[in-house]
Amino acid sequence: MATTETKVVGSSSAGLSWARVCKECGQQHEGHDSHLYEYQDEVDDELVCHICLQPLLKPMDTPCGHTYCFHCLSNFLKEQDFCPVDRQRLQLHQCRPSSLLVRNLLDKLTVTCPHYTECQQQMQRCELQPHLHNRCPVFKRLREEAERRKRPSWNELKGRKGEGESSGDAKQSATLSRNPTRDLPEPGLINPAYEESEDDNTPLRSSLVAEANVVELFREEPEEELGLRIVGGKDTPLGNIVIQEIVRDSLAARDGRLAPGDHILEVNDISLASVPHTRAIAVLRQPSLLRLTVMQEKGFKLRDQRSDHHPSTTPNASQLSHSPHGNTTSNHNPGTVLQVTLMKSQRTEPLGIKLIRKSDESGVFILDLLSGGLAAKDGKLRNNDKVLAINGHDLRHGTPESAAQIIQASEVRVNFVVMRPAETQEEGGSSREGQHTRASRRPAEPQYFRRSSTYMKDPPGGFSSQEKTVSLKKEPRLSLGITIAGGRDCRSRLPVYITSVQPVGCLHRDGTIKRGDVLLSINGVDLTQLTYNEAVSVLKAQTAQSQVVLRVIQTLSEDSEEDPEAANKDELDPMDDSRDDTLNWTPLWTRWLGLPSHMHWCRDIVLQKTNNESWGFSIVGGYEESHGQQPFFIKTIVPGTPAHFDGRLKCGDEIVAVNGATTVGMNNSSLIPMLKLQKNKVTLTVVSWPGSLV
Repeated sequence: MATTETKVVGSSSAGLSWARVCKECGQQHEGHDSHLYEYQDEVDDELVCHICLQPLLKPMDTPCGHTYCFHCLSNFLKEQDFCPVDRQRLQLHQCRPSSLLVRNLLDKLTVTCPHYTECQQQMQRCELQPHLHNRCPVFKRLREEAERRKRPSWNELKGRKGEGESSGDAKQSATLSRNPTRDLPEPGLINPAYEESEDDNTPLRSSLVAEANVVELFREEPEEELGLRIVGGKDTPLGNIVIQEIVRDSLAARDGRLAPGDHILEVNDISLASVPHTRAIAVLRQPSLLRLTVMQEKGFKLRDQRSDHHPSTTPNASQLSHSPHGNTTSNHNPGTVLQVTLMKSQRTEPLGIKLIRKSDESGVFILDLLSGGLAAKDGKLRNNDKVLAINGHDLRHGTPESAAQIIQASEVRVNFVVMRPAETQEEGGSSREGQHTRASRRPAEPQYFRRSSTYMKDPPGGFSSQEKTVSLKKEPRLSLGITIAGGRDCRSRLPVYITSVQPVGCLHRDGTIKRGDVLLSINGVDLTQLTYNEAVSVLKAQTAQSQVVLRVIQTLSEDSEEDPEAANKDELDPMDDSRDDTLNWTPLWTRWLGLPSHMHWCRDIVLQKTNNESWGFSIVGGYEESHGQQPFFIKTIVPGTPAHFDGRLKCGDEIVAVNGATTVGMNNSSLIPMLKLQKNKVTLTVVSWPGSLV
């Protein structure tokens, strides 16, 4: 047994500041240093890192049988190429996270609160962070003092809500905590979200705030997906690598710190600033622990002429509402943002609220208010309200479990910020009874809403396509040997595409048809507008004939790097291709960019706002001398704006028309005035492709 001594840092609140204290362990240490804990008991030698001689943090096992902290080992291997104990040759990618049993033993080590002069509580190590954020009086005081210094009072915020909020140089004024040079404007970047209103005569402006944060994601299994859908890359108009979507119940969703619209700057110290899409996907699919440096938009801050207030990233009604009164008459408005405070008679009194998650929208929702409970008696909360924040904790991408922990750890006062669904009917149909989330309140989208595009345009520079035709004579009972996915009834209205070419079929022997090819027709029967089941029926019927003529389209990219998942698949052992992952294979986002426009399906998204609001998105694309004509893509969606609350626009969406007028041939100076002229309502026609899944 070893007696572990941890250096005491911050045991007294004197001299502590919110900016310098670690938000995970509560101590003061450099950002890249290991966390510090006050252990109460002797720790077994088997649970101690041989580099730092402290109990293991994020333990990693080497092939030679030794275990180290992830940070200790990764820092050591930057300088050396061997195991610190037995000096056998070693590289980080050969190491694997320790077993769940070891991690659980470490999490259960007893520690004391680092602010023991005022808080003498003891707990398991895994419970320290929730304790700090929810129960520790010193941590709470530091946070409140920092918030008072950073933001104006609630009354000041209410007085400014209707005032002007943006300027043309707002993007340049966004603040990053590291590497500010990344925030320089890019060629072709236009920001209608940040244009100053011509009707804004107030002296106050708002600027867009962004922060660079580090997020570590720890895979339990090397093949576990992060649950991120990714768009962008240097070979696309977006340039940056951007998170389009967080997959529900995934590793990233459970972690809760990443959000759609975050720009990934680095992965394990590998810069993604100038890499193509396929290279970025390969880096993100590394089996080791991932350390992501991301730029996160925090929304607009109100700037006072007398002082430079910093933004509060905690959502409240003034930040989350995109109307001067927290409500609008927009048919597409998701609802009203409200603040509700519940006062418990004692700390342990239950609120009587059942919380759930929805299948089609992230976040936490109120399922039911128990009869006779505190919330039901108060009467302000309702079933189906979306919980945006509790006691200042952002839950827009949270889980019912995390919300319940915050409520249980709260004192007698519990502050809710909720969004109540609008009761008006949606454009194009009424709300379905019993469906209450923003997405589910919309009626099923009819064909005129998701329709084949009539806007003819060229694909982005570097992307193209070619048609291939295969004519086969075969036995009627012989299978083509392909599996398919997509169809115009799927979520993204994709065309039908090939997910695998099996070695038992005749198409595999021919070799022309590849995985990822999009089906055009078979024996003259058009497949481009069919649902999945319709396509399966047509393929079965036509395959029964002895002569089969199959037309497909293959998308091409000038990027020389292959799809990291699909590369050389056809050259591998055919038996390897029968694994389950080939059946669930999906194309990279860049594969869709080369499709000709007549195969696109587009939809209309109507946004509404007040005169002094921004639309809440930025765009890249248009005509550039160096790249020629490029489509316009959504690059950023700003939290707390109409585009964000509407929820249908995504990073990577292509804008093909504004109010029915095509964007083809436009440059920045043409599209900016068009968007600025739309004071209260704009209809965007967009094409949306699913991001690459990692």
